[in-house]
Amino acid sequence: MGKQKTHKASSKVFKVKKNGTLTYKKGNGNHKTNKDSSKQVRQRRNKGILGKGEANRIKSVIR
Repeated sequence: MGKQKTHKASSKVFKVKKNGTLTYKKGNGNHKTNKDSSKQVRQRRNKGILGKGEANRIKSVIR
């Protein structure tokens, strides 16, 4: 029986923390941010945390 291949694009985007949660970098924060408020730009610097249901689905693809 063969094994499922790792989805390379997803494995490069999501990182698995020790407690099992998945984190990712938020988009739209690199350039042309002068139209956004300071709060929006600041919040994009923080890592995003994936929800429990989506995390379980993606873990099976990237592990």
